[in-house]
Amino acid sequence: MSPSRFFRLLLAVGALTGCATTSEYARIDRCLAGGRAWDYAGARCTASPPPQVDALRMDKSERRLSAYRGGKLVRAFRVALGRGGLLPKERQGDGRVPEGRYLITTRNPNSAYHLSLRIGYPTPEQAEAAVRLGIAPGGEIMIHGLPNGRGALGSRHTLADWTEGCIAVTDSEIEWLYRAVPDGTPIEITA
Repeated sequence: MSPSRFFRLLLAVGALTGCATTSEYARIDRCLAGGRAWDYAGARCTASPPPQVDALRMDKSERRLSAYRGGKLVRAFRVALGRGGLLPKERQGDGRVPEGRYLITTRNPNSAYHLSLRIGYPTPEQAEAAVRLGIAPGGEIMIHGLPNGRGALGSRHTLADWTEGCIAVTDSEIEWLYRAVPDGTPIEITA
């Protein structure tokens, strides 16, 4: 069923049950017809939803996270990295961002850093190598926003690398990424 037909049906049901007025449903229908998104919690029309991203690339030396769709750059972000610098992650607690090819595996709407997307580190090969060396590889590597209550820092957070091995963007940027990047999206992280 098309979104327009669905909302016309909702309009009829709402009018019959008294749940909403005809004008409220008409506002929602106009919003969606214009290619924008309806914020149900705020009962308002918002900017159009971001395009679906099918690949991410993180260049640590440039501190740039890039989002792609169909091989074309959609958006790029200036980021802060782990406090451990540009070297590849070796073990738990080193504060470094891993390098390699991974997938976005899950998302956390209740993150201590606004919102977060989990990067599937370590790979099975990286975990096996760590076991052979007798070290813990670490994990819980995320793309996340700013610490809760610190969103006003905005892009100033990139003045220094401060994470524990994660990739940090602003709160508005992680909101965009959270909506645009589905689980299973590949991410390549390079030096």
